[in-house]
Amino acid sequence: MQLSRFTQTVVMPIYNYGSINIDHVYRVPHLVRPGETLSSQDYQQVLGGKGANQSIALARAGSEVLHIGRYNLADQALVHTLIDAGVSPLYLATVTEPSGHAIIQVDDQGENSIILYAGANHSFTPDQLVCCLQTAQAGDWLLLQNECSCTQEMIELAAARGLQLAFNPAPMQAAVKELPLERLAVLFVNQVEVCQLLDLPLEPPPALADLVTLLQTRWPTTLVVITLGAQGAASIYQGQLEFVPALPVQVVDTTGAGDTFTGYFLHAWMQGQPLRTALERAVKASALCVQRVGASSSIPYAAEVDAFEQ
Repeated sequence: MQLSRFTQTVVMPIYNYGSINIDHVYRVPHLVRPGETLSSQDYQQVLGGKGANQSIALARAGSEVLHIGRYNLADQALVHTLIDAGVSPLYLATVTEPSGHAIIQVDDQGENSIILYAGANHSFTPDQLVCCLQTAQAGDWLLLQNECSCTQEMIELAAARGLQLAFNPAPMQAAVKELPLERLAVLFVNQVEVCQLLDLPLEPPPALADLVTLLQTRWPTTLVVITLGAQGAASIYQGQLEFVPALPVQVVDTTGAGDTFTGYFLHAWMQGQPLRTALERAVKASALCVQRVGASSSIPYAAEVDAFEQ
């Protein structure tokens, strides 16, 4: 059990209403161009999806996680990776729809390009959500991404039940702006997503200092955490800005780095650690992740983060 930074009360396990994808990962010299046929240097089929990745990151960081997700029975062996990581299977369910999946290219610079198919992740209906939170209590945490259906309904249901909400609105869509984001305790975004939410131009990117007033005005009670890729990460909360630079490492594959960051940051924050400490911990975990190939397979364990030295 953990202490909540927001309520300073004991919090039970974190629930993650999240996607489960089967990732088809292709290693290529460069991302394929329009009209080009490109030979892959390597291929892997692994468990992925932002939801599954973030559940594994939370579990490896030390959280007790209940993943709310759906998949096709044919993919049970890969989905078992969640359970092997220590994630509770209580709310995992099989459906007749094909599992969500992703076609991922990873180039020699470690950059990636992803095609996503929702599949079973979009099989949730509003009337089914109550059963997904039947063991949750007021003060518990719920993490969401934007890869499952009924995101708005789940936010409203969880908020009405007194849960603390953390949201990573990826993939970003115009409909995200219509969600009740003021109910969030934590909002995880990258630099592009924060500009889209605030209707700011992407180029040149806004200075972090300029975002403080905008975010404080828009969501005064929400902690906004901004991932900045190779630059590092920042947080804006109660009018205060924190920034932690990225660690200089050899990047092999950036797939899963953001999910690793989210899981490790949220675990540290739920434990009541200071913002800067949580950012530093998450940046360190992400630095380990990008040195490995794959998504869920690249997420480090807490002991590895403890021992990591530049």
